[in-house]
Amino acid sequence: MSQYALRLPNSLMEAARRLAKEEDASMNQLFVTAIAEKISALDTVNLLHERARRSDMIKYQSILDLVPNTLPIHEDDQLDIR
Repeated sequence: MSQYALRLPNSLMEAARRLAKEEDASMNQLFVTAIAEKISALDTVNLLHERARRSDMIKYQSILDLVPNTLPIHEDDQLDIR
């Protein structure tokens, strides 16, 4: 396992202490979880951009054209487009 000395503004450190206490977690656990969540979010954005880059709008539209133009079975499933 690696170590890294982290310098935080006082306001962030106070907030981290408060959250760690509320979550009944250690500061280390809070920081590791926060970093993991941020990495996951950025990786997801990158994945979606890559998939969008590989997309084919002509194929997409040809598949969408196969879907019947009918109202949803359940009223709650209708889009309210105004």
